[in-house]
Amino acid sequence: MIVLGSNSEIAQAFVEKILEAGGKYSTIYLFTSNKETTEKFARHIDVKFLQQTQVIELDLLKETDYTTFDEISSDLLFCATGYLGEGTEESLYDDKNTARIIDINYAKLIPVLNFFAEKMERQRSGTMIVLSSVAGERGRQSNFIYGSAKAGLTAYLSGLRNYLYSRKVHVLTVKPGFMDTKMTEGLPLNPRLTASPRQAAEVIYTAYRKQKNTAYVLPVWGVIMMVIRNIPEFIFKKLKL
Repeated sequence: MIVLGSNSEIAQAFVEKILEAGGKYSTIYLFTSNKETTEKFARHIDVKFLQQTQVIELDLLKETDYTTFDEISSDLLFCATGYLGEGTEESLYDDKNTARIIDINYAKLIPVLNFFAEKMERQRSGTMIVLSSVAGERGRQSNFIYGSAKAGLTAYLSGLRNYLYSRKVHVLTVKPGFMDTKMTEGLPLNPRLTASPRQAAEVIYTAYRKQKNTAYVLPVWGVIMMVIRNIPEFIFKKLKL
């Protein structure tokens, strides 16, 4: 099993869920930009499940030599890589903040996903589970840089799913709404619209088993985003969303 963004609480909850359900892998490859933190999780998995892991440093903001990953392959990839960015109005026009959001959520992530997608295509089997966001369904003033990157990721996953279908590889796009994680710490989230990492893991695991194409962590977000997508633009542009 390959896990990108393995320091994510959702990624870690999913790993625990699939192992609790009886999953067993020769090695779980934990890709991370923070090896020290991820190694603590790796030790936890080893003790709790007797599961071999390998922690691999991958910083999307640095040059990556993909040939070092040539020997790594799996039938299952889980990607929780993401960066919300700074939340102030001033940061919306900050070049460094903008570049970091776009690079981590899309521009530097796509080559990594392509690398492993090609491996699965050659072996003609596998599932790729990738976390995108409801923010990518329509640009909103509160996070339009982040939303644009996630919109690109969602479109990429849709096309990849279409391309890999006949090659026996499945792509599942996950669209979390509000999540109670480190990334959203301090934000005023509506508790009725907010899920825990464990809730997300349960939903994602079920969607994975059922080979769904898209999954919302909380079903209510499917309804909310359907409404938001269909608001006429002359009204939408006046709203503070």
